[in-house]
Amino acid sequence: MNRRTFFLSSLGLAASGRLFAAPSAPARFLLVFLRGGYDAANLLVPVSSSFYYESRPNIAIPRDATLALDADWGLHPALAESLHPLYTKGEAAFIPFAGTEDTSRSHFETQDSIELGQPLSVRSYASGFMNRLAAALGAGGAISFTNQLPVAFRGEAQVANVALNAVGRSAVDARQSALIAEMYKGTNLATPVSEGFSARDNVMRELGDEMVAASRNAVAPRAFEAQAKRIARLMQGEYRLGFVDVGGWDTHVGEGGAQGTLATRLEELGRGLAAFANAMGDAWRDTVVLVVSEFGRTFRENGNRGTDHGHGTVYWALGGGVRGGRVAGEQVRVARDTLFQDRDYPVLNEYRALLGGLFGRIYGLDNDALARIFPGAAPKDLALV
Repeated sequence: MNRRTFFLSSLGLAASGRLFAAPSAPARFLLVFLRGGYDAANLLVPVSSSFYYESRPNIAIPRDATLALDADWGLHPALAESLHPLYTKGEAAFIPFAGTEDTSRSHFETQDSIELGQPLSVRSYASGFMNRLAAALGAGGAISFTNQLPVAFRGEAQVANVALNAVGRSAVDARQSALIAEMYKGTNLATPVSEGFSARDNVMRELGDEMVAASRNAVAPRAFEAQAKRIARLMQGEYRLGFVDVGGWDTHVGEGGAQGTLATRLEELGRGLAAFANAMGDAWRDTVVLVVSEFGRTFRENGNRGTDHGHGTVYWALGGGVRGGRVAGEQVRVARDTLFQDRDYPVLNEYRALLGGLFGRIYGLDNDALARIFPGAAPKDLALV
């Protein structure tokens, strides 16, 4: 066994063919895919919208609890120690009203359509857009931090694959639920607490299989946090094009507001991203991280104090060279009459156009190369870098 093979084996890496040599271009790109459709309206909070607070009587983030970004937007307080410092340094930007034209609201169909990067009229699994990007770059290490090679990296270009930990469990398990119920025993809140946990368990039994399937064996936010430094170590070297998915974002039940299930996951994800940025060291200056999800959630909360499958979402762009400290892209006033189908955020910043513009900037790809990566899409440069 030679030194190269031993190094890869010691990290648990399995390559799907020949590995790329180190690229000549310095740019690094990591796509973080939040599987399950996270609630973007409680991440980037439309604090100037009275309709937001009317629509979410139980799960809205109070304006004075958010981290102010500008007159219209605030950030979830769970990111106070992780993403907010990057934003204030100008190393993080948020792009609301982002997503795909796919309106199926199906986890599986929408995840696939995004990863394939094709027009909706085409559905060929021969290659995903990340693999076509790797081919367009010609040289450079491509790596997927997933249990199996994702649709985005399928294709002819060779991609290394390293599995992280499996998806995690509920933030409050049965033992913790019993302890909480015991705390309220004999009080006026005993019945509501007990009934609340019972209702949650009933709904979770009905939706559990869907929630697990939606994550497609992606790591939980806590596991991503634990592995962030490992990912950074690999992406500092020959691996300059990466993909990682993080599961657990299908919040139909008991989502919470400033605190709760979503807040916990955002805090863990934020710490992981901040740890990755710190571990990249000087390489952070030429690294771009884009955080995406298959769709957002319904703007109005449901009867289970959660949110259902939506449409438009919010992307995050991070990196030492990112033109951050701003909310970027096309925007619209958040109100009932601007919702898509009277239920969701509209998509004003289509992901293929957005990514095409970004790849054109960081890799210097011309329109012909971008058309091979995203056929039928016109690049839209948001000047993120």
